[in-house]
Amino acid sequence: MKKPVHALQTHFQVEHDCLLVGSIPLMRLAQRVGSTPFFAYDRALIRSRVEHLRTVLPTGIHLHYSIKANPMPALVQLLAGLVDGLDVASAGEMKCALDTGISPQYISFAGPGKTDAELAQALAGSINIHLESETELERLDKLAMAMGITPKVVVRVNPAFELKSSGMKMGGGAKQFGIDAEMVPQVLKRIARTSMDFHGFQIFCGSQNLKPEAIIEAQSNTFQLAIELAEYAPQAVRLLNIGGGFGIPYFPGDLPLNLEPIADNLKTWVTKLKISSPETVIAIELGRYLVGEAGIYVTKVIDRKISRGQIFLVTDGGMHHHLAASGNLGQIIRKNYPVVIGNKMSGTERELVSIVGPLCTPLDLLADQMDLVKADVGDLIVIFQSGAYGLTASPNDFLSHVKPLEVLV
Repeated sequence: MKKPVHALQTHFQVEHDCLLVGSIPLMRLAQRVGSTPFFAYDRALIRSRVEHLRTVLPTGIHLHYSIKANPMPALVQLLAGLVDGLDVASAGEMKCALDTGISPQYISFAGPGKTDAELAQALAGSINIHLESETELERLDKLAMAMGITPKVVVRVNPAFELKSSGMKMGGGAKQFGIDAEMVPQVLKRIARTSMDFHGFQIFCGSQNLKPEAIIEAQSNTFQLAIELAEYAPQAVRLLNIGGGFGIPYFPGDLPLNLEPIADNLKTWVTKLKISSPETVIAIELGRYLVGEAGIYVTKVIDRKISRGQIFLVTDGGMHHHLAASGNLGQIIRKNYPVVIGNKMSGTERELVSIVGPLCTPLDLLADQMDLVKADVGDLIVIFQSGAYGLTASPNDFLSHVKPLEVLV
């Protein structure tokens, strides 16, 4: 039985045996950046992904970018001109979103544990606030009255169902996210007794899913639940954020997500919702799916050693920059990300190697026993699928190494 392999990395082109990023040869890009390691994001690939979604998904569905996936300011600025809305989860992300110049009415603030200071900032910025608890509702109401501002609110619902086969489950069962669906009717009554401007619901139950049938089931359940909850709403539902969940292939055996059946199911529900709730705008909130495959992490080989017959390539980057690639961000059984020698994309001389970083921990492992083109000191290791949850999801200060640069090309 053959071992599963990584999905082909066809997004980036190759010229003269060197990977191209934004049409720039990797070695030239490294010179331009000035140092390794670094993250590089290809703006043409991001545009292409958005355009593809616009083509496949039903007309009228709004695309939102979830900034938590990658908050690099230049990248967020690019996406602000391509999508219909930005979703934030902190005051820092809120500032990043507002700096783009996008209208505040298209920015939403979600996440448990919002402080009074963050709520006040969101109120002053006139952005949509996703309510995550009854206590948050009461705190927001007091702040709004004190500030003389009418808050625009969306109720985040924790459904009883989940997104099956999801890499990260955000709904179903007991969760810190959102208000349990059975409690929402009474929360809506409380909202009706305030001056809050109710806009709608966010129902987000999972992320990083590659199974269309699971996404279809969750989306169908989401629409049905939204229609039921709308009966209790103090105003017409103007926004239904159905979350995302669209995954990208990371590991051997993973296949790219087939959007066609998902789009077909969405068309059916869009038609149904137009009948029962014609004012409702449907939004899909995506992060990883928009930027994950458009980014790479580049690190240089600084040592090559053999220990008891095993070859190690020691690099100047590691888990402190890219925790996910090391297997320490959500993996139960460690699997390798797709990795290449970026300045030697083809070659007949290959070897089984492990790629490790400079940190004093055995957890600092970027590739474990991978079959790669033979690399030497000075060559550039490229880790694909690094456009989302890379730098800012990693312990950058661990052992006090220099923080890598990020470039959008």
